[in-house]
Amino acid sequence: MSDLSLSPPPLPSPHPLPEQGHWQPLPKRAATLAGIAGAITGALVIGGALGTLWVVLDMPMRWVGAAAMLLPGALIGAVFGYRRQRRTWWRLDAQGLGVRRDLMWQLETRVPLSRVQHLDLRRGPIERTAQLATLVVHTAGSRFSAVSLGGLDQADAERLRDTLGRQLDQDDDAL
Repeated sequence: MSDLSLSPPPLPSPHPLPEQGHWQPLPKRAATLAGIAGAITGALVIGGALGTLWVVLDMPMRWVGAAAMLLPGALIGAVFGYRRQRRTWWRLDAQGLGVRRDLMWQLETRVPLSRVQHLDLRRGPIERTAQLATLVVHTAGSRFSAVSLGGLDQADAERLRDTLGRQLDQDDDAL
């Protein structure tokens, strides 16, 4: 009988950063929260405008029809909120952080490491409940120069902050 070592291989870190350079989607639960927020906003803005128009035009069943207009407004808002979040990706590579948003217009933001000043994590009560966070990357320039990426998984946001922070520290040490 041979002496085989049956020890398991070392475990990787529980939540490693995704492979660098590949675009990563935001978690689905972030899209669900964005859909709920979009439904509320859509009901108030779009539904409110449609309901007001219903009353002003003196359509049949005046107040019932006006209240019923909240539903299509909520539906439109929910679809836009959900899709906006599902069509947002991020990636971290050797040059820095990239954010891509693609709903009706495509927007790709690139934050080079050399421009990063400091990093913040924001977590409101709803985000904490859903284990989500918003990463804010403050860049060199005016006081309004910041890139915000909301809806990140909390563990991903913390690792992104720590990884970008370490890279900044290494760049500072090299100078």
